Amino acid sequence: MIGDEYFFIDLVFYHRLLKCHVLVELKIEAFNHSNAGQMNTYLNYYKKEVMQPTDNPPVGILLVTNKNETLVEYATAGMDQQLFVSKYLVKLPTVEQLEHFVQNEWKQL
Repeated sequence: MIGDEYFFIDLVFYHRLLKCHVLVELKIEAFNHSNAGQMNTYLNYYKKEVMQPTDNPPVGILLVTNKNETLVEYATAGMDQQLFVSKYLVKLPTVEQLEHFVQNEWKQL
């Protein structure tokens, strides 16, 4: 509860090794600036109300159907550096797509 309003984050985990809360918000839409503001609100709440003195700051993961890299950059500029935005897949990639991905990643190493 924040003020006199209730808000609900989709998933909350506690990472024992990192000693921090991991907040996950799932969206069935493309990224928009209000998503970043919502997650930032949750992160600030957890820092002030939930985090223990021995904890590290919480991490926020925002999963969306599509993300415009430029919009994400501007919408999250100046916000907590522990807020991450990623696109999720609604179906598994094909074997060829996975092979292509692995090959590209291998080349970058």
